[in-house]
Amino acid sequence: MAKLKPDKASVDLPTLQQQASWLEFSAFSDICGPVAGVDEVGRGCLFGPVVAAAVILPNDALPALMAAKIKDSKKLSSSRRSKLAQHIRSAAIDCKIGFASVVEIDQINILQATLLAMKRAVLKLKVQPTLCLIDGKQSIKDLPLLQQNIVKGDERSLAIAAASIIAKVWRDELIVRLASKYPMYDLEQNKGYGSPKHLLALQEHGPSPLHRRSFRPCRI
Repeated sequence: MAKLKPDKASVDLPTLQQQASWLEFSAFSDICGPVAGVDEVGRGCLFGPVVAAAVILPNDALPALMAAKIKDSKKLSSSRRSKLAQHIRSAAIDCKIGFASVVEIDQINILQATLLAMKRAVLKLKVQPTLCLIDGKQSIKDLPLLQQNIVKGDERSLAIAAASIIAKVWRDELIVRLASKYPMYDLEQNKGYGSPKHLLALQEHGPSPLHRRSFRPCRI
């Protein structure tokens, strides 16, 4: 990511205040080279893989994304997420998905599977980032790139917020496709999370092959 120096004379005060809340305009504005945002979704689900995305945004895309009110994917409606995902993909220098399967989640635990999904997303990037901004407290083990953990990163970094949206849309679309194979779990509505209907279906039908058997509600 090239060094970013907004022309303050041409930017109004409200815009400057908004920029100050995003790390790309403050703490990381002097970094030369590509910066990747990395985030995951589906960590708390009972069904399906945990999914991560790595996104590299060009500097000239940042103001438009900020103006589009980009934020944590969980705080957006489904239609808004989909529109923003299209915007992000068209603007991104590079954007990749990584995931860890249900089998891997049950074998190595959800935390390690989450970090594995993140690592896979980063390593798929065709453009090597100078720095990876990782949402959360946990660093990615054996990642051969400089990384920085950011707690609540999807509220502080445009690149991490973009990764959150890309991962959420990708995973939701996957779960909707799988829902027709397992209609009893109401997956199209709950996206794999433990809704009352989902929990009741687990009691009545037991877990499917794509449920996380290491999660307590699936131990039936």
